[in-house]
Amino acid sequence: MTEQSPAPSPDDLSAGPADPEHDSTATYALDRSYVDRLTRRVVSTTGSTDAVFSPIGGTPLAHVPQSSAADVTEAFARARRAQASWADTPLDERAAALLRLHDLVLDRQEELIDLVVWESGKARKDAYLEVAHVALTARYYARTAHQHLDTRRVGGMFPVLTRAEVHRVPKGVVGIISPWNYPLTMALCDGLPALLAGNAVVSKPDAQTMLTALLGAELLEEAGLPSGLWQVVAGPGPEVGGAVVAAADYVCFTGSTATGRVIARQCAERLVGCSLELGGKNPMLVLRDADVHRAAEGATRAVFSNAGQLCVSMERLFVADQVYDRFVDAFVSRTQAMTLGASQDWSVDMGSLISQAQLDTVTRHVEDAVAKGARVLTGGRARPDLGPFVFEPTVLEGVSADMECFGKETFGPVVALYRFHGEDEAVDRANDGLYGLNASVWTRDAARGRALARRIRCGTVNVNEAYGATFGSLAAPMGGMRESGLGRRQGAEGIHRYTEAQSVATQRLVPIAPVLGMSEEVNARVMTSALRLLHRLGRA
Repeated sequence: MTEQSPAPSPDDLSAGPADPEHDSTATYALDRSYVDRLTRRVVSTTGSTDAVFSPIGGTPLAHVPQSSAADVTEAFARARRAQASWADTPLDERAAALLRLHDLVLDRQEELIDLVVWESGKARKDAYLEVAHVALTARYYARTAHQHLDTRRVGGMFPVLTRAEVHRVPKGVVGIISPWNYPLTMALCDGLPALLAGNAVVSKPDAQTMLTALLGAELLEEAGLPSGLWQVVAGPGPEVGGAVVAAADYVCFTGSTATGRVIARQCAERLVGCSLELGGKNPMLVLRDADVHRAAEGATRAVFSNAGQLCVSMERLFVADQVYDRFVDAFVSRTQAMTLGASQDWSVDMGSLISQAQLDTVTRHVEDAVAKGARVLTGGRARPDLGPFVFEPTVLEGVSADMECFGKETFGPVVALYRFHGEDEAVDRANDGLYGLNASVWTRDAARGRALARRIRCGTVNVNEAYGATFGSLAAPMGGMRESGLGRRQGAEGIHRYTEAQSVATQRLVPIAPVLGMSEEVNARVMTSALRLLHRLGRA
């Protein structure tokens, strides 16, 4: 693997992050006035802050104000006041704001990418994909606003006599709890359809990536959204996240399955809806007729994008016997050629893990597998010389069910290779386990790949691609089956989740009841005759 030197950092940070609050010599990565401008958007009256450091050299980034439960209550109060008038704003005006955001994020992409990389440590090319996805999402929902939200006429009980229509009514204030791994995409993209549908948002981003989320909130206001419509709170999940769940009219959460279960129970108690994108142990299938080199290239992206810290990345590769050896040679060769580092440079192929906790998990999974007999084909080591949380892209062979990385999500740059003999076996092994988020199938016969995809119990399946084909197809819903979650983002489902379907029916001329002194018995016979007639006429 090619090495990329880390970004320069102060000497006193080489052994770990300093505490800039008590160290006047600490050098911040970002201009303090810039950070202060962003952090003023946090709803906070506590006077307490949380120090945030970059995975790039442990460089100090900011002190983020912390919110209390009372601050969350205030954020919801502000959001509700703004939402009342926003819901009455014409749909075309709401859509126009999203189109302005589309242009803003493209115009400000360098600033956004810089901030994403500083906060997450990911490769710059991976950070750019976040900008692109926000632009895609904003444009898709703006252009399809009427398709999803206009009042829809439906068939009434009786032709001519009954007029029925369905309205889409906003939920009110949506609570969005977003993770650190895609700080721009996850902070904004789930909220854009909520806004378009007439809702307000209270957002609780992860503590490590608050600045990116706050810049996103600033751009929303620059795009013309009313002040107060998008509120941001900060603080520990159990306290601040719990308060968001307790107050929201709908909850959107992306994170672990364990936390998702807690949120689902809390929402059930309150009888409010939620969508949950949770864990995954995603499989990739390389069939006997696959283009081996194309599949190997796709596998490097499937496994190592964002250092494997991607909910839809692959952690299990099932390869047909007929091509196994050739695929492994090509895949390992490509993996070893990757450029590693923790910096802002475009030349980095794979960046850093985000934290010591992630590094500990990845290290533990690899060491456990090796201790129990797995073989490391490449990688397998932390690289503190490149950055405090950099871990080499790692390919394992011989992983078995007694190893921690066999069924548990690693969420890092580690993949296990397995042979398969027949496609039925491959599908069964892909479906093994508790998760069902994303899968990938590689074959020269696309129709065969699509047929196989329908047998895999995952919310998205990509043929001859890793995850980008479904992730970037905004009209296609995305989400998990089984313990990978509830609900869907993107497409019609991604905006309808933030609305209540309200049916309004108007009856004309005669009531749906006996008329002119008709008895109930006679009315039943008349109704029966009418039902038979409608059936013969082919009415729904």
